[in-house]
Amino acid sequence: MSSADASPSQIVPGGPRHVAIIMDGNGRWATQRGRPRLFGHHAGAKRVREVVEACPDFGVEYLTIFAFSTENWKRTQVEVAGLMSLFRRYISKETRGLSEFGARVRFIGDRVRLDKKLVKLMNELEEATAHNTRVHLTIALNYGGRDEVARATQRLAQDVAAGLLNPDDVDEETLPKYLDTYVLPDPDLVIRTSGEARISNFLLWQSAYAEYEFIDTLWPDFSKEEFGSLCAAYGGRDRRFGAVKT
Repeated sequence: MSSADASPSQIVPGGPRHVAIIMDGNGRWATQRGRPRLFGHHAGAKRVREVVEACPDFGVEYLTIFAFSTENWKRTQVEVAGLMSLFRRYISKETRGLSEFGARVRFIGDRVRLDKKLVKLMNELEEATAHNTRVHLTIALNYGGRDEVARATQRLAQDVAAGLLNPDDVDEETLPKYLDTYVLPDPDLVIRTSGEARISNFLLWQSAYAEYEFIDTLWPDFSKEEFGSLCAAYGGRDRRFGAVKT
């Protein structure tokens, strides 16, 4: 069902155009069931497809998900290796489905440390979906907000040193052009599952004026219905961006 075909009750008036999600709670979900943490990550990966396909129903054009942070390398070698294997399998399995659904997929984050086979699959998925416009899915993989700003600042400094940019012209509109997300609008709504109330170094610059929802639901249990409820709640918020209504 496209957003044009969705019933009026599904499209959320004033709902978020761009939703970002910190998908937390996979490990705890698995532990509660007496299973290894990777079991939870596999369950969480399946949930992604459902949320992507729900986006047009609620008028969400952009979805950004936090898959693996720059800090996640601190986890056990077994879990990290399992996650990298999961990412490779997920991309291989979902490329056709995401393309047929009309999702355009982008990856943000530093790819230097990632396995070359994984990077190849990422590049192929981006290329295969480059013509799609139904939903813009961005996957943050080996991503950290501070790392992103540092890399962007390095590129900006290089342009200044090369004489391509005047230091006096640098303002708050300049740096976003060097961020990984330069082609995306800033998120309107950031959701974090699992009951944790922190942003964990996710989209630090871009989320300066985003609305936040911290919910207790563990990511593998997150449903289309809950997603819709959060989008509806966003539509009822009074967003002033620092101003006062007269």
